Amino acid sequence: MSAALHLAKPEDLDKVLALVAAFHTEMDIASSEDSRKAAIEPLLNGIPYGAVYLVGPTRAPVGYVVVTFSWSVEFGGMDGAIDELYIRPPVRKRGIATEVLIALPKTLAEAGITALHLEVDREDESAQRLYARTRFKARDRYMLMTKEL
Repeated sequence: MSAALHLAKPEDLDKVLALVAAFHTEMDIASSEDSRKAAIEPLLNGIPYGAVYLVGPTRAPVGYVVVTFSWSVEFGGMDGAIDELYIRPPVRKRGIATEVLIALPKTLAEAGITALHLEVDREDESAQRLYARTRFKARDRYMLMTKEL
């Protein structure tokens, strides 16, 4: 199985939305079809705040990854955050997510991104091992805090 990354395009909207719906259901993330479409569609249409990559064959992707962008003084420029990474359950444990987490930073570095961040559930030891294997490091001094607006 190949973890080839393909930048999603507007014509991929239905494929991406189906994957996002599956991920949100699995992770018990409350979202509506309309809210998912409102969040994904601008990224596929070229809004500069992020990108969606399909994982695997473009005709039948096995997953997706959403990267959002911001500016960091600490990291010296544009940085990115993996907002969502999803691999379909039947193809998990085959190294696909590892391939994605190795290929994606290379692609982003070539585009001038200086750092890539992600968040992980404190209880999800499997995901933490995956991220550590792909050279993501915990920032023990910091804790993600959120205020919904």
